[in-house]
Amino acid sequence: MIAVIVVRDGMLPLGADETVAEAGGAAVLVGTGVKEAAGELPSLSTGRLAENGTFAPGRWARQLAAVLDEEQILLPSSPDGRDLAPRLAAELGRPLLAGAIRMTEQGAEVARWGGRVCVDLIAGGPFVATLQPGVRGSAPVHQAMLTEIELPDAEAPDVTVIEVLDPEPGTVDLAEAPRIFGAGAGLGRAEAVDLLGKVANAMGASLGATRVVTDAGWTGYQRQIGTTGVVVRPELYVAFGVSGAAQHLGGLGDPAHVVSVNTDPSCPMTAMADLGIVADAQAVLAELARTLEVR
Repeated sequence: MIAVIVVRDGMLPLGADETVAEAGGAAVLVGTGVKEAAGELPSLSTGRLAENGTFAPGRWARQLAAVLDEEQILLPSSPDGRDLAPRLAAELGRPLLAGAIRMTEQGAEVARWGGRVCVDLIAGGPFVATLQPGVRGSAPVHQAMLTEIELPDAEAPDVTVIEVLDPEPGTVDLAEAPRIFGAGAGLGRAEAVDLLGKVANAMGASLGATRVVTDAGWTGYQRQIGTTGVVVRPELYVAFGVSGAAQHLGGLGDPAHVVSVNTDPSCPMTAMADLGIVADAQAVLAELARTLEVR
């Protein structure tokens, strides 16, 4: 098995290290600034570095297909990975197993129905797969063996990238969101969760939620954070009325900054927070919305 990691100006995509670890430490890094990026992959043991210019998924798929003969090819389920993987699978004539949470000997285990059901897919031969970020973890390797390679020239129909825009906070994949406002049962009603989403958007953050909130239908299951939902790693997490159940905290990762708004100063969420605001979550949210002029 080998991982294929798209690098942009030395920057790794979300889930790159986990994908390399899942592939046993073997990877091809392709793009711009690949040597710099290799130093940021603790799980990398055997790396092939291909400095290959600006991202062009059609051309890259054809170039990579000429040099990859491994039976299993794994990419992170990042925007570039999701763009390149189906093209690479088509070039190689292999099935695509998208959204895997674990690789198996014959295929992959994938999550369906908002993460509530796990399905084993059997490929029956060589395949290409994408791995969901934040579900597997990684282990460091003491020293990596790196080899610079040059991909063969190839022509292929391709898109022209005019501009790369940052995703809107309200629609970005929750696993990739750097700032998240979490909705808990303490908000009490769907209207408060909707208001929190608007406040979060005004502050450049994404809306997350606990299972109680999604089960109540106050927001969609794609916004659920936890071991039975989305695993996130935000820089900032602000919890409104979240008590901090183990299942929720298990999917929270290790945020750099945590703020908890809760009437219970002893709840697990407030206990782990850098800043605990002991107050009614609905009242604090309403005041924040008034200050930001969010209706």
